[in-house]
Amino acid sequence: MQAQSYQQQLQMVLSQKEALNLQLIESGKALEELAKPGKDEVYKITGPVLIKVSRDDAEKGIRSKKELSMLRLKTIEKSETGIKEKLEELKDKLAEAGV
Repeated sequence: MQAQSYQQQLQMVLSQKEALNLQLIESGKALEELAKPGKDEVYKITGPVLIKVSRDDAEKGIRSKKELSMLRLKTIEKSETGIKEKLEELKDKLAEAGV
């Protein structure tokens, strides 16, 4: 029962990790596009509306989002490690008990 709970937690953490990795890739590509010359007009999606923003503001926003995603990723990786350790401990206890 406990192993199943850990497995579910691990699955949830792995899906969150994957989503954050995709966000980091997306942010990196957006920053690459902003770095290209001739990108004077930049638009930001706010809800269902596109709003014109300065290139610097767009870059700051993307960098901020990227930093936040990296912090969240570190936290999720710590959770992943903890859950894997708990699963290993449980596996060892079951092996000792002969189950």
